[in-house]
Amino acid sequence: MNNNNKLKITFLGGVGEIGKNMTAFEYNNEIIIVDCGLTFPGDDLPGVDVVIPDFTYLAANKDKIKALLLTHGHEDHIGGVPFFLQQFSKVPIYGSKLTLALVDHKMREHQKVSYKAITVKPKNVLKIGSFSVEFIKVSHSIAGCLAMCITTPAGSVIHTGDFKIDFEPIDGTMTDLQRFGELGKKGVNLLLCESTNVCRPGYSISEKSVGRALDEIFKAHPDNRLFVATFASNIHRLQQILNLAEKYKRKVAFTGRSMLNIIDVGSKIGEITYNKDIIIDIDKIDKYSDKELLIVTTGSQGEPLSALTRMAMGEFKQIKIGANDVIIFSSSPIPGNEKSVYNVINALFQKGADVIYDELAEVHASGHACQEEIKTIHALVKPKFFMPIHGEYRHLKMHKQLAMMLGMQERNILLPAIGMQVEMSQNSIKKCGVVIAGQRLIDGYGIGDMESNVLKERKQLSEDGICVVGLTVNNVSGDLVGEPFIITRGVVYQDEAEAFVQDTKNMLIASLKEQDLRGCEPAVLRNTVKRAVSNFIFKRTKRKPMVLAIVILD
Repeated sequence: MNNNNKLKITFLGGVGEIGKNMTAFEYNNEIIIVDCGLTFPGDDLPGVDVVIPDFTYLAANKDKIKALLLTHGHEDHIGGVPFFLQQFSKVPIYGSKLTLALVDHKMREHQKVSYKAITVKPKNVLKIGSFSVEFIKVSHSIAGCLAMCITTPAGSVIHTGDFKIDFEPIDGTMTDLQRFGELGKKGVNLLLCESTNVCRPGYSISEKSVGRALDEIFKAHPDNRLFVATFASNIHRLQQILNLAEKYKRKVAFTGRSMLNIIDVGSKIGEITYNKDIIIDIDKIDKYSDKELLIVTTGSQGEPLSALTRMAMGEFKQIKIGANDVIIFSSSPIPGNEKSVYNVINALFQKGADVIYDELAEVHASGHACQEEIKTIHALVKPKFFMPIHGEYRHLKMHKQLAMMLGMQERNILLPAIGMQVEMSQNSIKKCGVVIAGQRLIDGYGIGDMESNVLKERKQLSEDGICVVGLTVNNVSGDLVGEPFIITRGVVYQDEAEAFVQDTKNMLIASLKEQDLRGCEPAVLRNTVKRAVSNFIFKRTKRKPMVLAIVILD
């Protein structure tokens, strides 16, 4: 069988990690891409704003790219789109109404980039070159979510996107299990299924269960000022919160830029509806009593600059948290955020507030399928081959074990990794190579990589500080003109600083006196000074700060 009868799948993000999802499908010299997300930097990336996939492989195959298909509007699936379009502006993008509205909102910050966006709905079938793509309705924690069945002459692939099986969805339309079953009966070569909650037994709770729990809290606290912290993108959660505000005759004030953006976008396209009379500006809340107010805020993940974190720290101008406040975390901590979240919860308790979070009440429903829902998709699709996606390595490994427990042969399951390429035909699947892939760092208007000197220097500054040395040398006599100027930041503690700087000056003066500096090149002298000061500081402190030397020849 020649390569023309094989589908090549390249994983550029979203496997072995949570975030920056991106997968390329290649057949007959044509490429379609599913999703283009971002992830947020950890402590090891100081100063970096966001992290996106590396587009090196796509840039090398630019003329083959026919479409970018988006499963839904969460940042880990669409956050990289503006950066993708800067490089591949001629590639049309396809997604649901809400997904494309959120992309459009992001693109307002990149107005020089023109692009073509085409809205699709569940049950639509797109013909793109050799590809046929059918969109399938799935439930998740944002509206407009789509799974895809991608068919080529080499066979069919189902990509679930992010999903759950909610029997009480807010929009009234369930995940289309019937269509998954019909496609399974036809025969599916490969299933790519999300793995986020594969470690959780049972079923995810319904979004309507959260609404009922919130209703009980509203009813139990008629005289308190109420706060709800949730993910801005969870439109169905926001819809229920707004419905409850109207039911209990409370005015709603939103805080947080992302929250205001999503309400604006969602209401414009009809994905969220509410009585505009109940919305007030955050600056007007002092005109209402506590029992008349509901404040909906960002910060459910303990983000340092979010509205709720600033309230907890007493740094939010319009709101002072007190004993009559009830704060509901309608979310659960994303893995890795637990410490930040509980720090905020503790700070709110210390201010006298009552805090309700997911360990105390059913105030959050995950948007991701748990084990029994994942088993349902496997049972309906009955794929020949399987690759778990959308998860850290432990999730992918557990998902493989789950598939084997359901009867799949281990030889028919591959665990993907970033940069891995897989070839699929009607009767086989195998790893066929590795491409350049990984992460690109977005830092203001700049784009860098993990090997960047900027990053190394920031880490050095954050760990060991900086020492700036300035001196003037008479170019004719080679003598120092005056004392060297030395300033340190983050090198020694304040009570040691004065003596430390003086000792460094004395060392440098003595060191330079032993050398003939007449006609010395500034670059050579700078290196001499840096080496002497670095060695002195290391002997004295066992630290290696950044040393900057400024030499003036008089």
